[in-house]
Amino acid sequence: MAAPTDSRRAAEQRGRLAETLAALWLGLKGYRVVARRYRSPVGEIDLVMRRGSVLAFVEVKSRADAASAAYAVTPQARRRIVRAAESYLARHPEVLALTLRFDLVLMVPGRLPRHLPDAFAIDR
Repeated sequence: MAAPTDSRRAAEQRGRLAETLAALWLGLKGYRVVARRYRSPVGEIDLVMRRGSVLAFVEVKSRADAASAAYAVTPQARRRIVRAAESYLARHPEVLALTLRFDLVLMVPGRLPRHLPDAFAIDR
């Protein structure tokens, strides 16, 4: 396997920073981190957060503007996130009684994070 390029490493670092800032922002709103970068064979979830009876699978997108960040979550990306969430739920059945949802956090330089609760539903 080839070594990651410098630009790929830089993108990875920006992504990790965006996820950390998003987790902190959601923490200020009363959420707690359940999992970070949950990986399954079918996909990855940036953050799994809980507030009360809500378990949110959170996708974090960092782009130059909010519209680009929102559009970066394509239907294919949503399906991948849903599959990864299903994998998470299969491994953690104790959370099935909670209200489950898919949130987005949009990160734009020079702006506060924008949290979009229940940003998309499971496409069936």
